[in-house]
Amino acid sequence: MSNLNQKTVKNLIEFTGIGLHSGKTVKLNIKPAEPNTGIIFKRTDLNLNNTIFPNFKNVSNTSLNTTISNEYGAKVSTIEHLMAALLGVGVDNALIEINNEEVPILDGSAKEFVEKITTCGFKISNSPIKIIKINKKIKFEDGKRFISIEPSKLSLDINFELRYENNIIGNQKNKVNVYEEDLVDIFNSRTFCLFEDIEKIKKNGLAKGGSLDNAIVVKDKTILNEGGLRNPKEFVNHKILDCIGDLYTCGYRMVASVVCSQGGHYLTNQLLRKVFENKENFSIIEIQERSLPHTILNRSSLRSIA
Repeated sequence: MSNLNQKTVKNLIEFTGIGLHSGKTVKLNIKPAEPNTGIIFKRTDLNLNNTIFPNFKNVSNTSLNTTISNEYGAKVSTIEHLMAALLGVGVDNALIEINNEEVPILDGSAKEFVEKITTCGFKISNSPIKIIKINKKIKFEDGKRFISIEPSKLSLDINFELRYENNIIGNQKNKVNVYEEDLVDIFNSRTFCLFEDIEKIKKNGLAKGGSLDNAIVVKDKTILNEGGLRNPKEFVNHKILDCIGDLYTCGYRMVASVVCSQGGHYLTNQLLRKVFENKENFSIIEIQERSLPHTILNRSSLRSIA
């Protein structure tokens, strides 16, 4: 968060790939957008009612991906890796044009999104960024799984725990500061599944485009992908990547501390719904300075706009 003015991409950025679940070839373009536009998806294969906002209220499916829909039934699925890339590199405004229903999975991570966006560069506006500041601790539980969010002075911290009976995946934990730390391992971490779950997933009409080129597959004590893992905590790091992307459906960068155990798209979406059902739980803050001194979020240089 070194630059406190809103950013968009400098030029058109193009991606072509396969949808992980649909198996369809898709072309996606990221285009510059004006300040205070936010992130907008536009289905170019539809002539009418083709704009979809990636807002947590518009999330219509959280089974193995995050899908957003508009009131006319137009949808875009598997948005989480792209959304994580946009938040991670600090893009506040962009128009995402897509000619099919699913964001391309590419290599199963956010690596290519991040590389192409940063190579393109950014256009920085004169408009200050807006930040969502969490005011109270909120928790959502689903059996043994839970996710919580609470106030933080300056950062977005995500503390994630993953628990699998499989010996290769096992129990993994990691904590990251999204705005301050090097997120290369997070961005490069791929989606994953157990070999024994593939048949069930495909029977449900999903993973039609899945392969070892875009997902880690674990069979018993073996990783089937050539070259193995990209980093020792790739499994939990990918869950953190998903969480970053899903949190960005709040509409702005967020200052908070998030703790999650065995969570996923559903838990993150339900947490956001719970947070924003009460205006006392959060504030929308507009930055008024050029730099962020320590504890700035408790100072008068921030102006509340909600």
